[in-house]
Amino acid sequence: MPTRRAMLAGTAATAAIAGGGLYWWTTGSEAATGDFPISLSEEEWRARLTEAEYAVLRQEETEPPYSSPLDDFWEEGTYICAGCENPLYASTHKYDSGTGWPSFWQPIRPEAVGTKIDYKLVYPRTEVHCARCGGHQGHVFEDGPAPTGLRHCINGIALNFVPATNA
Repeated sequence: MPTRRAMLAGTAATAAIAGGGLYWWTTGSEAATGDFPISLSEEEWRARLTEAEYAVLRQEETEPPYSSPLDDFWEEGTYICAGCENPLYASTHKYDSGTGWPSFWQPIRPEAVGTKIDYKLVYPRTEVHCARCGGHQGHVFEDGPAPTGLRHCINGIALNFVPATNA
C-alpha cells in the first residue's frame, strides 16, 4: 500500500511535469513570421532594440501591467511601433480599459497591424503585430467599447509616442 509520502511525491512529480510542459508551451515564441517590408536578422534586431523591447517585440513576451508610462498617458498624437516607427494607433482611439496596458478600440488604419491566433496560454487568443516589421504588440479582445467592441491591449514598451504638431 502506498505511503502518504509516496502519494505526495507522486503528486508533486506529476505537477512538475505538467507545469514544465505548460512552461515549454508558453515560452520561446517568436514574433510573427512572414514576408514583412522590414526584415532584419536577430542580431540586427538585438542591436536596434533594448533588451526589454526585444523580449516583447521579437519574443512575444508581455510587460507587467501598469509598468508603462503610456498606460495612463493622454496627450494627443500617434503611437508608433518601437521596432520600425510604423504608425499603429491614434490617441483619439485610446481609452482606459483598467487593465494596466495601453488600450485602443481600433488601429490607426486596418492595414497598420496584422493578427494571428496564438495558444501561449493554451486557449486561443488573437495576437496583434506590426504589419511592417512583424513585431509583437499585444492582443485583441472582444470586450472593448463602441463602436468596434474591440480592445487592442498593447504593450507600452512596443510603442513610441509622437505628439501631435500644430501646422
